[in-house]
Amino acid sequence: MTEKELQQYFLLNYPKEDERCEWKEFKNLKNDFNGKEKDDVISYVSALANMEGGHLVIGIVDKTLEIVGTDTYNYNVEKACLRLKDQCANLPTEGLGVEEFITEDTNKTVWVIHVPKHTAKLPVYAHSKAFQRLNDSLIELTISRRNAILEEVSMAADWSAHIVEDATIDDLEPQALMMARFQFKKVYPDLSAEVDTWDDMKLLTHSGVASHGKLTRAALILLGKSSSSILLNPAVVQVTWILKDAEGRKIAYEHFGMPMLINVDRILSKIRNLTLRELPGGTLFPDVEKQYDDYSIRELLHNCLAHEDYTLQERIVLIEGPGFLTFSNGGFFLPGTIQNVLENGGPQKYYRNYCLCQGMVSFNMIDTIGHGIEKVFSEQKRRKCFPPEYTIDNEAKEVSVKVYARDYHDAEDSFMTSEKNIERHNNVIKASGKRQENDRKELTTTQELMLLAMRRDPDITIGDLSELVRISTRNVARNIKKLQELGRLQRVGGRKTGKWIVLN
Repeated sequence: MTEKELQQYFLLNYPKEDERCEWKEFKNLKNDFNGKEKDDVISYVSALANMEGGHLVIGIVDKTLEIVGTDTYNYNVEKACLRLKDQCANLPTEGLGVEEFITEDTNKTVWVIHVPKHTAKLPVYAHSKAFQRLNDSLIELTISRRNAILEEVSMAADWSAHIVEDATIDDLEPQALMMARFQFKKVYPDLSAEVDTWDDMKLLTHSGVASHGKLTRAALILLGKSSSSILLNPAVVQVTWILKDAEGRKIAYEHFGMPMLINVDRILSKIRNLTLRELPGGTLFPDVEKQYDDYSIRELLHNCLAHEDYTLQERIVLIEGPGFLTFSNGGFFLPGTIQNVLENGGPQKYYRNYCLCQGMVSFNMIDTIGHGIEKVFSEQKRRKCFPPEYTIDNEAKEVSVKVYARDYHDAEDSFMTSEKNIERHNNVIKASGKRQENDRKELTTTQELMLLAMRRDPDITIGDLSELVRISTRNVARNIKKLQELGRLQRVGGRKTGKWIVLN
């Protein structure tokens, strides 16, 4: 290529400097390859590797893209790669390469060094220091970026996939196993008949949370009895729901442990999700919508459960305040920024608890499409609510997201709230923890499992409930009638189009 053609090539392929691309003159590699700290080739290779990898273009003037060429001294492409590997500690070799261009008309040499991303948990060093890009500057690695690199995991390091040698099927909650089997068949309907012939261990193996007749930590998190939490010590598997008033005072709280497959629905049932009835102009028939989108709050709680760093020995926290919910979990935000999630889309590249995520997919809790967060943002926009607010604190090792309700107080002229829901909201604190526990004890195991299924899927049929709890449809109907008499269940709509409403 001529010099002009080469310049056009770089304009097309490397049009601007950013965290993945750097242009440097470096006219003589004798001094610039391994020379002044923060201003030589190896420093920039370290900085690019400690971000997402990228390209270092040598022999071109910054901003103008004027080709000045570089004196490669006694380096050739092969020797340069070996030198980089020698001078940059932890630099991966896969993806590392040097591309050489020599202009036909002016005989100028330009190099493009292709820099791979660092290996998980291993920052790349030059001059015994680790560097990174920050906007247009090269700086030493910040604490938050260093922690993010150290947190990145590989499948081999998946904490949730670890086999718990002493755990057996007897350590799992029978209710949770019934729910797991039911949900697995919903996810994989083609296997439904075959699943009925599997024992529990085979079901868990096909779900990805057991191997060779042994249970993983993921199996215990999702299905384990509360008494089995000791098998995961010192890890903490617990979600704490906290209710706060307008002044931020804690009014009530409750802890929920294993099995999470069932307890996530109990956690979500604590949230006062009031029903709003909007009166659009030109009609007397209101549009009905809840303060919080059911999908969004379930997605955010499941994300906390899936991405919690259980080695930090911290609880997941759900704070309910007037007009907002805040979900917090321990660990670094693996995508780096929320912009990366929204702009890139698709499945996440790294999973902290891959085995746990596999189980949650198999039991119909999450999917691997990767559009969950994007859908939450879209739903908030559709509902004319403020977008979710993410706080990513890599130094404190915590990720939290605040999601706002559709506020009926700011729309008194166009909204009415359900009187029953308001009464329930205003009197929530009157029922003590002891009373709530007594109310729960009034139910049989079958009835409680039915309510959990109805809360998760308001369209569930009596036939599906019969399959889940393994009793006849006639007995399901009797239990439904009892739940309605206890004031725990309502049916809204007709037999074909109606829905179940579970009442606390």
